[in-house]
Amino acid sequence: MSAATQSKLSAAALPVVLQRADLQGPALASVDGLESVEAVVAALAQAGFGIEATRVLAHALPKREAVWWACMCALHTAPAALPEPDRKAREQAEGWVRQQGMTQARAAMDEARRAGFQSPEAWAGVAAFWSGDSLAPPEAPAVTPPPHLTGIAVAGALALASVRGDAARQPQRLAMFLQSARDIAAGGPGRLPPEAP
Repeated sequence: MSAATQSKLSAAALPVVLQRADLQGPALASVDGLESVEAVVAALAQAGFGIEATRVLAHALPKREAVWWACMCALHTAPAALPEPDRKAREQAEGWVRQQGMTQARAAMDEARRAGFQSPEAWAGVAAFWSGDSLAPPEAPAVTPPPHLTGIAVAGALALASVRGDAARQPQRLAMFLQSARDIAAGGPGRLPPEAP
């Protein structure tokens, strides 16, 4: 990854990221001694731990970029007949990326709830809400979300997107997702083409 890529990940403390990503066994062993998020992601991908690599990036990217990444990956694997609540959840999450405010964050969560929390799009909406300033209703005192929640929701969105419809496509999808994250980390849009049927 380039120096520009490192700048988007520079605020991520690797020990904290690894703890939040909850790497276990051989995946954890494969990154022993590595000192950067980029090196960890590359090693995990090389060793065949694609899901683990996405979890690391979900916790390492800044919240805004992580939510956008979840949206891009959801859009990549979305079926043509995506239910409207799922589409709206993703659109509201994208709206939060463009204008981070609690009104937008709550709208994303409302659509995720309507979608039944069953899709990558719904979890992108949850990620937007958990990235906001408060978990409480608008009329209640603010309750600051724990900082790891965004990464959990983003990782969930990516895991669901990676197996949607045809789980046999997961390895290729994860490679595309990592490519998208690298682009986002470098300041790009991270857009992926719609997946061929």
